[in-house]
Amino acid sequence: MSANQRLVQELDSEGILRLTLNEVGQRNALSEAMLDELYVAFTEAANNPKVRVIVLAANGSAFCAGHNLKELTAARANDDGGKAYFAKIMALCARVMQTIVHSPKPVIAEVAGIATAAGCQLVASCDLALAADTAQFSTPGVHIGLFCSTPMVALSRNVSNKHAMEMLLTGDMVSAKRAAEIGLINQAVANEALRDSTMAMARKIASKSSLTLAIGKRAFYEQREMPLAEAYEYAAQVMVENMLAHDAQEGINAFIQKRPAQWEDR
Repeated sequence: MSANQRLVQELDSEGILRLTLNEVGQRNALSEAMLDELYVAFTEAANNPKVRVIVLAANGSAFCAGHNLKELTAARANDDGGKAYFAKIMALCARVMQTIVHSPKPVIAEVAGIATAAGCQLVASCDLALAADTAQFSTPGVHIGLFCSTPMVALSRNVSNKHAMEMLLTGDMVSAKRAAEIGLINQAVANEALRDSTMAMARKIASKSSLTLAIGKRAFYEQREMPLAEAYEYAAQVMVENMLAHDAQEGINAFIQKRPAQWEDR
């Protein structure tokens, strides 16, 4: 792992791609360059058949401290006061978050340190999240006069309205234990067990049919935004198409015959 790499990529033999934020001195802030690299990495992983699961981790005491405020502040010197640059960064950040959600590959956040503002948004945008029991989360924009409006989008789709509003309105730090209680993360584990726990979950998911996972992930996010009747109609169509796939036939036959399934991801 090179200390000069902003985003370290490691793909193992089981198809688990680890993306590790590696700008420790910047607290792994989402600079323009970091956002660009994340977008490229997630896009390439989505199209790489060797990748079955993605783990998003970070080096240092901060998982991600949010946007690079020094970079944003420097743009105020522009003729428009920074408006165009601010719009560019917010659009780029939104594109990265949506790329995670729309990726056919399950994405697991492995959070060893603090995740604040857009860093908390990054965690909330992942499909699953495990955190060290010492990790903390917050949307602290109100402390500096900048409401965490874009982090709010991902946060409010993971936790209840009142829990989301409490985080957004107070800006208080939330412990990993509390984050698990309100549904921001799946579980909090001992720091020394975090990587092993995350990789165990990744390996379990990687052992499934990647076609089935892609179908299911897409359907989950699609139906969530639909009215109930429309969601059932859509999900029923997905089930029919899924039943016609080779892996569904193989999986059902394997279950009936009490043998391991042999996935072909088709």
